[in-house]
Amino acid sequence: MSTSPAKVERSIAANRRARREYEILDTLEAGLVLVGSEVKSLRDGKASMIDAHVRFRDDEAWLFDLHIAQYPQAGPHQNHEPKRPRKLLLKRRELDKLRRRVQEKGLTVVPLRLYFKGAWVKTELAVGRGRKLHDKREALKERQDRRDTQRALRRR
Repeated sequence: MSTSPAKVERSIAANRRARREYEILDTLEAGLVLVGSEVKSLRDGKASMIDAHVRFRDDEAWLFDLHIAQYPQAGPHQNHEPKRPRKLLLKRRELDKLRRRVQEKGLTVVPLRLYFKGAWVKTELAVGRGRKLHDKREALKERQDRRDTQRALRRR
């Protein structure tokens, strides 16, 4: 009776802007279909999630505008296109649930972070509602108030 060790998560990139721009309602984990040069580039930490977003096409979810830099040691024929669309690996039930929620008013699916889970590359997806300018200001004020409270408590 052997127990397998917990898979270690190692962060690659985070979409910090998404948490500011969207009110996060729900999160889930999805795998990505990648080629070898993309994985090697990700192991070097060469990824950017700025403007990355999820779209649905032909009963599948795709991640667009995720920039994974080309791997310098791969030849010109083995390398990948840096901003190519990448298929997301989700169970049918999860995919249908996401699609239904996106069809609701004002909801969208955004990637929050990219990470290794063991040997696999995963992305954390979030269903979110876009924030208006006054909502962003309010969230910033709440965060600042929390920070000030923590500082005051630490000084005591």
